[in-house]
Amino acid sequence: MDTIQEKAKRYQAFYRGQLLDDVMPFWMNSDLLDREYGGCITSVDREGRSYNDDKSVWFQGRCLWTFSALCRQYGARAEWKEAADLSKRFLEEHCVDTDGRMFFTVTRDGRPLRKRRYMFSESFYAVGMAEYGAAFDDKDALDKAAVCFELMLKLYRHPEEDPYKITPKSYASTRSERAAAVPMVMVSSAQILRRCIPEKAAYYSTVVREMVDDLIGIHYQPQLKCVLETVLPDGSHVDNPAGRCINPGHSCENSWFLMCEALYSGDAELTQKALNILNWSLERGWDKEYGGMFYFVDVDGRPCEQLEWDMKLWWVHNEILIASLAAYQITGDETYWNWFEKVHDYAFSHFRDAEHGEWYGYLHRDGTVSHTQKGSLWKGPYHLPRCLMTCDTLLGRIAEGSAPVSFI
Repeated sequence: MDTIQEKAKRYQAFYRGQLLDDVMPFWMNSDLLDREYGGCITSVDREGRSYNDDKSVWFQGRCLWTFSALCRQYGARAEWKEAADLSKRFLEEHCVDTDGRMFFTVTRDGRPLRKRRYMFSESFYAVGMAEYGAAFDDKDALDKAAVCFELMLKLYRHPEEDPYKITPKSYASTRSERAAAVPMVMVSSAQILRRCIPEKAAYYSTVVREMVDDLIGIHYQPQLKCVLETVLPDGSHVDNPAGRCINPGHSCENSWFLMCEALYSGDAELTQKALNILNWSLERGWDKEYGGMFYFVDVDGRPCEQLEWDMKLWWVHNEILIASLAAYQITGDETYWNWFEKVHDYAFSHFRDAEHGEWYGYLHRDGTVSHTQKGSLWKGPYHLPRCLMTCDTLLGRIAEGSAPVSFI
């Protein structure tokens, strides 16, 4: 019988092949790159042809990160550098409003369509610029990443000072709520900037710790065995569908962000909490009848408000693959390796499009394809390439028997 190290070596070759010979060629041969107006068009059908040329600002930043990271990890191919440059230029010229905040969607030629209260557009700008700056030794890009992150930090700490005054999602005087996605994206953004701007590593480490403390102190619920997406400021939970909502994919993603931080800082207690989050998410979220991870789960087993609660989404399974491999390398517990293989088998037999390449994004509960398009304003070359790149790294370390270290 093959050892796990031997299996890891074969899986590594497979994951690298999927990235370099399937997923990225799909995007490079699609309508992704807009050479007329700049930037990326992510709304493409099964074969990669555009069906909506409005542009997601999230994905201008995400594409900038992906193509820069590919160049850093595998060498600067001309087509990847072109994609990164197109994304960077479009972001700088069309996606930042006069108040410093960023748009959410713009037209193909860069005219604003929507702007949202959340700072996720800013987060993807910051990490994209940071990764580009590190990959191509571009100090201006690194400086822009740092400035944008400081705006994010100001908005996080002092939301009342937001220059873009938009009606709050709910009246704070009636019910003030906190969303787990916000400290989560702050953690990962600060971790990436710390790696890309090493002279400021100590500063970004203090920010990461602040955000980890908020995430664990407010959203981590050991008595309920979950991470709640929405809570009151003191961490108490609201007994309504939003307050009972668990997003297993977010929780698994959070778990590997926290594992990375625990490895970086040598925090054994944080390691255990990260593993708890992964364990709880796998137990609560895995569909024991059809396989795959539910999109949403109610902590009390009551009805979810989201009509799509039982769908299976591509990115959720990407995050489990990363988290299970990280957990296995850290602990040596074969339970996590078995989860990796279980999720791998489900994902590649249900999401992967063997005919045209890449993955479908959305499945019905029974695993049949719901939407055939490969991209949208929400899906593009980010979660899946990041997963394949990260799994390539982790599987290589497992195959070599290397000691676990942070991989962000």
